[in-house]
Amino acid sequence: MRGGFSRAPLEHKISATLFQRAALLAKRMGLTIGEGTAGGGSDGNLTAALDVPTLDGLGAVGDGAHSPGEYVIARTMPQRAALLAALLLDS
Repeated sequence: MRGGFSRAPLEHKISATLFQRAALLAKRMGLTIGEGTAGGGSDGNLTAALDVPTLDGLGAVGDGAHSPGEYVIARTMPQRAALLAALLLDS
């Protein structure tokens, strides 16, 4: 068996300032966001590798990603959309 990595890691330091801005906006909106780590990769790995500040995970809140038990908490979707809109307006 052969394999390897095809994407650079999404490093914290590249996006730390953007995350701080998102956390401040979330706090103003009465929301709490946090940082986490996950295995695998996303398109965010590609943009971060180009030194573009990138937040991955602003989408649906839920669990079980890409599994038969995957679910989202629908009531959180308007809050996530509002946070994304606030980030875009604040840029």
